[in-house]
Amino acid sequence: MAVLDIKNIKKELRDLKNWILKDNKISKEYTFPSYMNSIQFINKLAVEAEKYNHHPDMVVGWCSIKITLTSHDEGGVTDKCLIMAKSAEKVFLA
Repeated sequence: MAVLDIKNIKKELRDLKNWILKDNKISKEYTFPSYMNSIQFINKLAVEAEKYNHHPDMVVGWCSIKITLTSHDEGGVTDKCLIMAKSAEKVFLA
């Protein structure tokens, strides 16, 4: 899967609220009403990551999770990164 150019990444991110492109990665921090809600989010997102075989870096904070996506194999943002970002949004809103 090829790395996307910055123009295409930014275009796709317009439809994804609060996602940031920086250093060949896309990221977003989600906040939750409780710590356990954040852990439930991670567990659900992990299922999606396995389904697409594309695994985000996830940093757990108090009632927050920061998701970062990049393709380590390709060295930047690919279609799979955007698919996982969209999956994260769906899981969060579910």
